[in-house]
Amino acid sequence: MKIFNKYTYLFLGILVLATIVILNFIPDLETEEFDQEVIDDIIEGVTTTAIDQNIDQNSQDSITPIDELVLTEEEISDIDKVLVFNEFEEEITNFDVYLLIGSDERSAEVALTRGEITGKRADVIILGLIEKSSKEITLLSFPRDLLIKNNCTGKLERINAAYSKNECGGRAENLAAAIYSISGIRVTNFASFDFEGFEEIIDSVDGIEICVDKTQREGFSFELQEGCQTVNGLTTLNWVVSRSTEELVGEKLIDNQGNDVSEWKPMPGVSDLTRIERQQYVVMQLINELKEFESVNELNSFIKALENSFIIDENLSINKAVEILWTFRNIDLNNVQKFTTPVNYLTLNDGRQVLVLNDTIYNFLKKNSVLNS
Repeated sequence: MKIFNKYTYLFLGILVLATIVILNFIPDLETEEFDQEVIDDIIEGVTTTAIDQNIDQNSQDSITPIDELVLTEEEISDIDKVLVFNEFEEEITNFDVYLLIGSDERSAEVALTRGEITGKRADVIILGLIEKSSKEITLLSFPRDLLIKNNCTGKLERINAAYSKNECGGRAENLAAAIYSISGIRVTNFASFDFEGFEEIIDSVDGIEICVDKTQREGFSFELQEGCQTVNGLTTLNWVVSRSTEELVGEKLIDNQGNDVSEWKPMPGVSDLTRIERQQYVVMQLINELKEFESVNELNSFIKALENSFIIDENLSINKAVEILWTFRNIDLNNVQKFTTPVNYLTLNDGRQVLVLNDTIYNFLKKNSVLNS
């Protein structure tokens, strides 16, 4: 009886210890459905019955009136003629494809500087293409203002609005379907974060280094000095999403009351494409930070600290996510190719601008040696 008790207590002790380890060291990231069959149905314009039966109007995402494109029938007809590159030539299949989504859902602190919004849209859309044999990495960004035809509704809209939950499927499923329809690239897995999560990611590595060639700011949301500086998550976020960046003219001047009386002017050329350059810059800086982790356990603990910042698809295991990030430690960042889909500006009748593809994505990637001949 004593022997039984001895081993019983030993077993229970090990069980308790294992439970503590699991709860405290293995990340518990939120997951979301990402069903390839559902994505295929969305591509074909089929309403997914299973989702249709379980979703109500209150749970669907909506686009605020200021973001919705209101187009006349004549304008729609004209636009259809310039969307000639929105159908892919050939499927691109020799990559593992990871979709990184940054939604514009905002924390209270971010809302103070960037304003409040309703709903969720994809502010960051980056594909990480990992070539299956060579393991070479390419980042391909899709501008949020890229004009597409929604597979589910048939309406013309910006691609960022495709990141919505409706009777056809979930947010990531709808966005993945939109990406496939215009590129022939099938997303393998996805991870998403919101503005608050973005801040937490940057702060978790004690900030990142940002280097700029001119002193610049946007109101009171951020100011970066010429040269390099390490900044926190909120400053990084405000810099990445800034559309109204100003640059310093001459020297910085402060009056006796401590007020900035310097001359500032709008920075030329700031656009959705500028934001993409900044997004890719931050991604590269974060990849570089992975080199600081000395063991898989240390990386695992890092991800554990961010479990409230990320949502991953249900098919992507934590172990797989850690494995992918761990391999990034050995990457020569100079060999990572970074591209944005080829686009032109299109001005709508109401004066708003959108972006349209000016080449097929397959042809663009082939010309840039991403695809093997």
